[in-house]
Amino acid sequence: MSFRLSGLPLAAFAPLFALDAAGLAAVQARRITVRAGDDFPCRVSLTNPRPGETVVLANYLHQPADTPYRARGPLFVREAAAEAHLAPGEVPEGFRDSLLAVRAYDAEGMILAAEVTPGAALEAVLLPYLARMDTAYVHLHYARRGCYAARADRIG
Repeated sequence: MSFRLSGLPLAAFAPLFALDAAGLAAVQARRITVRAGDDFPCRVSLTNPRPGETVVLANYLHQPADTPYRARGPLFVREAAAEAHLAPGEVPEGFRDSLLAVRAYDAEGMILAAEVTPGAALEAVLLPYLARMDTAYVHLHYARRGCYAARADRIG
């Protein structure tokens, strides 16, 4: 068994890129130019933007389940983002250097298990969660700020 990590759909954020500062503020979003040392990982491309790139900081419903675990939160999207298409088992470089919260959910969107792990050891937590027959999907979050990072699904 393996897994595939996926980012969010670009279409969910594309309308934000056309908005000016006032339009973004009206939907509780902001445009930010990345500086050296900023940590603004893109949730669509699953890459880290380079200094000088523009990102939009927005609030997004990443866990839409109609349960007590329904959740939304802040995340960054590169204005030049292309959707990530990762190979099975591929983990983006930026994840390896992060502390990640790994949360397994059942088909109803109820949490089954959760653990915090260094990104370098992600598979040691992720694979056992995906091996559980009651796990429908897994969410990864950046543990320090709690922001949604990506979704993991079993394959094979």
